[in-house]
Amino acid sequence: MSAEKQFAQLTQHLIEHKNVVASQMFGKQCLKVNGKAFLALHLKSLVFKLSGDVRMQALAHKGAELWDPSGKGRPMKEWVAIPAENISNAKMLAEHALGYVAESA
Repeated sequence: MSAEKQFAQLTQHLIEHKNVVASQMFGKQCLKVNGKAFLALHLKSLVFKLSGDVRMQALAHKGAELWDPSGKGRPMKEWVAIPAENISNAKMLAEHALGYVAESA
């Protein structure tokens, strides 16, 4: 399934949570909770803001890497970009990202 389609499905699911809105970050589509981004669409990847063990699990996906939105070798340590074709647990990762950002916002 394409990244765009997965992002649309996640948006439809997560937008029902309190304080979750569709928005933009660095010119990319994203979802925010309490004004803070937790999920983004970048090229053919979904990007999740994660911490701890879940972050490490996300990085274990084939092709996963820390997200460098500028492309200038400055990855964001909590953001994991995973090619859409390699994600089988996007909903779980998105829910963890939502919970992580909601509690730290």
